[in-house]
Amino acid sequence: MIRLNQNEISFPNPQHYDGHEGIIAYGGDLSMERIWFAYENGIFPWFNPGEEILWWCPDPRFVIFPEDLKISKSMRKILNNNLFTFTENKDFAAVIKNCQEVSRKGQDGTWISKELIESFTKLHHYGLAKSIEVWQNNELVGGFYGLQIGKVFCGESMFAKVSNASKAGFIHFVETHKKELALIDCQSHTEHLESLGATMIPKREFLKILQENNERR
Repeated sequence: MIRLNQNEISFPNPQHYDGHEGIIAYGGDLSMERIWFAYENGIFPWFNPGEEILWWCPDPRFVIFPEDLKISKSMRKILNNNLFTFTENKDFAAVIKNCQEVSRKGQDGTWISKELIESFTKLHHYGLAKSIEVWQNNELVGGFYGLQIGKVFCGESMFAKVSNASKAGFIHFVETHKKELALIDCQSHTEHLESLGATMIPKREFLKILQENNERR
């Protein structure tokens, strides 16, 4: 595992470096520039509060191909009954704050630090990070945020204050953008996203798709 230089934005090539359990580097900072460079190369930060920043590129990678989206009968009924309404980029600050604060089953804390919020907010101002909001009775009850790398959406975190809110928002997002998305990166396995059609693919395949669909490359 390689320690990053604070004064240089670089990472080991994840194509050729497997690291330890998907961790390919540690240290560095959470500047907007480093985060963007990391995601363009299939790398993301994930660490415990108060500990060193860990940078990951796991193998295999948990992703969802838009055409493989699964919608259960119960979820289709919820969507058809218009229990929720959806917006994009209406309140990025509230979404990332809720992702930081809303408790999740099996998690004692959050990796979404103040520095991470500041950098993702800057990325949002540049049009590189986006949020999806889920509303019920004019109240924000769910949502998620992530980075758009060309035709690949890299999901970061989601929250829900009422049952099925984040799942409904995710389905709405995929159905709305499926023609312009090649892949959605879910990073690590969750049963929640597996039920929607997410699957594991080899790291090399993920990095190839990411590179081929990055409009800046």
